[in-house]
Amino acid sequence: MANITKIKAQDSGAPKNPEKSVTPEKPKKSKENKKSKKPFLLFRPFVALGRYLRDSWREIRQVRWPSRKATWKMFFAVLIYTALFIALVTLLDLFFSWLFNTIIL
Repeated sequence: MANITKIKAQDSGAPKNPEKSVTPEKPKKSKENKKSKKPFLLFRPFVALGRYLRDSWREIRQVRWPSRKATWKMFFAVLIYTALFIALVTLLDLFFSWLFNTIIL
């Protein structure tokens, strides 16, 4: 039968005897070489603009665009909501105009 070890949330998951499972550390590749290479002061705005355009294009490619049918549904929903809101504002305007004219006269 297999040996099953339960690990609790507070356990670090590290072996209890660290001498047995010591692995040599790999040298980490530093990204300092890339970051230390900064463009000339005059080119920084253009580099930033290029980075912005590149990142924007990546975001646009990830967008899931609605279908034609869904677009028309949303369009008509906005038109209906706008018409209802115009009617509400018009009715309130007429009511308050009538109320103020009655109070003043």
